[in-house]
Amino acid sequence: MLSAQGDPITAIATAPGRGAVGIVRVSGRGLQPFVQALLARELKAREATYLPLPDAQGQPIDHGLALWFPGPHSYTGEDVLELQGHGGPVVLQLLLARCLAVAQSLNAAGQPLLPGLRLARPGEFTERAFLNDKLDLAQAEAVADLIDASTEAAARSASRSLAGVFSERIHSLRDALIHLRMLVEATLDFPEEDIDFLQKADAMGQLQRLRSALTDVQGQARQGALLRDGLKVVIAGQPNAGKSSLLNALAGAELAIVTPIAGTTRDVVQQTIQIEGVPLHVIDTAGLRDSPDVDEVEKMGIQRAWSQIERADAVLFLHDLTRCESPEYQAADAAIAAHLNAALPLGVTVLQVWNKLDQCPAGAGAALVERLQAGELALSAKNGDGLEALRQRLLTLAGWQHAGDGLFMARERHLQALQRVGAHLDSAQALLVEGAEHLDLLAEELRLAQHALGEITGEFTADDLLGEIFSRFCIGK
Repeated sequence: MLSAQGDPITAIATAPGRGAVGIVRVSGRGLQPFVQALLARELKAREATYLPLPDAQGQPIDHGLALWFPGPHSYTGEDVLELQGHGGPVVLQLLLARCLAVAQSLNAAGQPLLPGLRLARPGEFTERAFLNDKLDLAQAEAVADLIDASTEAAARSASRSLAGVFSERIHSLRDALIHLRMLVEATLDFPEEDIDFLQKADAMGQLQRLRSALTDVQGQARQGALLRDGLKVVIAGQPNAGKSSLLNALAGAELAIVTPIAGTTRDVVQQTIQIEGVPLHVIDTAGLRDSPDVDEVEKMGIQRAWSQIERADAVLFLHDLTRCESPEYQAADAAIAAHLNAALPLGVTVLQVWNKLDQCPAGAGAALVERLQAGELALSAKNGDGLEALRQRLLTLAGWQHAGDGLFMARERHLQALQRVGAHLDSAQALLVEGAEHLDLLAEELRLAQHALGEITGEFTADDLLGEIFSRFCIGK
């Protein structure tokens, strides 16, 4: 639900806990009398002032900085006051309570100084920046993405989106689309000349160039979404294949207990790693087996393993080279493979990986060569042989294309909107080829394509979607 724009809001704008500096932020319209009463002095615009931050008796709660940003030249587009003090939770709560109390104190006319001041909801400061045209929606989302970035590459990409790089690409597509719409809709008033007019204006060429530019933006957006969301990789296989050892090797830390006892891993162990800036959420699971020796706790672990596998973006099916010639082991692997085929959604890749290369029996050499030629991988989680090849294969599975420094951050909703734009442009091209009798439908497809583009930057966005987006922000933003 969108905020009531008339209500002034306040919040602690720094993370919970103790720190060197803490910030209390107030945003609203007509804050100047409130600021005067709160600090017992006037402040110069956009200039940090060191002063005592007083309580109701005039005694300092803290000494710190006050910054005054008269609207519309502020983050939210409204008047904004920031109080920067020492970052203790008690101090910040006292400052916040003081702001709320001063807001209810009466002026000379017997009216509250700042009626309606309330605690901000998550994301409400940035929501107001969007609603007051300080940021478009893609830039506003980039604020949260910058805060949540798990890798340096993700942070840099989010910063570029916040600076407007992604929005500029969307606006460029929109402008080209508007120009094409103008041509098509102008011909609707002159049906006897419509096709000749569009041909002379190179409408088909414009449409094809638009589709080509859209393809470029989609490619970069997919890379940006990958930097933001990462890839969920589940390690699956029989007990003692080395799943926990592989997780430890990829993470560079002893996260999972490793023993030669079957069924050691009873629960899911997850670690996020990064490869060339791409976050990969690697999940170790219980060994998959169907045996009378399995107790109730291990059964629960196996059920959780299959639950993780079914939600994976990619599965590493880990095999044990030291048992590869055992008929029993082969049969169990075949049963797991059949279950994987049935359980995984279409398009989820299963990467065949052979572990314990350092212990590979002599008789398995020829079969191993065939597996490697078929695109399977061999490694040793113990000594690290083959790990780099696995990392590069995981990047390939993720779709990473080393897009360079021009990458911007994107979200799944952006990808879906761009996909809808592409579908409408495909329909528009088919209608343009068919001729004059479908020009009204052509105009409608171009309008729908523009509407889908506008959803990305917030030009055409439902209120419930805005509420969902901003509710995921932290309170102080």
